[in-house]
Amino acid sequence: MSENTELTYTKKDFSSDQEVKWCPGCGDYAILSAMQTALTKIGRRREDIVFVSGIGCSSRFPYYMNTYGYHTIHGRAPAVASGIKTANPNLSVWVITGDGDGLSIGGNHLIHAIRRNVDMNIVLFNNEIYGLTKGQYSPTTQQGHITKSSPYGSLDRPFSPAKLAFGASATFIARTLDSDSKHMQEIMLEAEAHRGTSFIEIYQNCVIFNDGCHSQYVDKESRNDHSIILTHGNPMIFGGDIKKGIILDHLTLKVVELGGTYTEADCLVHDKTNEMLASLLVAIDANPAMPKLYGVLYAVNDVIYNEQLTAQIAEVKAKKGPADFHKLLYSGDTWNVE
Repeated sequence: MSENTELTYTKKDFSSDQEVKWCPGCGDYAILSAMQTALTKIGRRREDIVFVSGIGCSSRFPYYMNTYGYHTIHGRAPAVASGIKTANPNLSVWVITGDGDGLSIGGNHLIHAIRRNVDMNIVLFNNEIYGLTKGQYSPTTQQGHITKSSPYGSLDRPFSPAKLAFGASATFIARTLDSDSKHMQEIMLEAEAHRGTSFIEIYQNCVIFNDGCHSQYVDKESRNDHSIILTHGNPMIFGGDIKKGIILDHLTLKVVELGGTYTEADCLVHDKTNEMLASLLVAIDANPAMPKLYGVLYAVNDVIYNEQLTAQIAEVKAKKGPADFHKLLYSGDTWNVE
């Protein structure tokens, strides 16, 4: 397909010939479907798209995408993806990881990829459990949760992926959920359009080892009272009859009832570019009385690592000329080993 040919992909064009092997009912199916649909809208050729994964249930993702892909080693997908993007800046690079792969063994790679602001998209599936290895508690498992590796309840304080990303100086932080295909696609498209590292957390359900872990924020009966879909420029209001809102009370976010003392005009208006507001939003996860937030929590522009590196290499070449590996190999002291 030439550069001048209009791209008219369908979802099927991004589906590989591999049999999808996840447990029946797994949220990964919905995420895969949303991604395959979203990619039809980004205006990129399939051969210019790369998926990179580590180890875990989510990491089977590259097999099911009809694009280039790498199934790498545990936790190291961000490092491999950084190299791919740096070597070929024209590629659209996606990292697929989970709360175990990305936040445990891969935590260091994740935060430094975010810190460097490599122009790629990191999608973290969060089901608050180790699924592939059969139900041990993960870095996002809630305290007190009983698992195969915490039979008396997990004692660990859980990570907030969004807060971790913010602490690593992320330039794009978003959250969505596997039960809302339309919203997932919207977030994926915004992430692809962002220049720099885009970090997406997807609440994903593991029907086998942690079924219903996000039910309060997903089920139709309860989600309106316990979650907000943030929209830039709109007030933070929610509830079944839109009777709740979030206000700022002495540098603390607070839920209030609307219609009496407070009205919609008193509620905070979401500004995804406001760093101070973002610091408060990502801290909400630690407060069970606060609703879960979906949408783009934070998005700003900053210098991009792979662009800086390309410019630096060009500058050095201009000063020193092209590299000569043979000359380098035989420079300085050399000796023969017999």
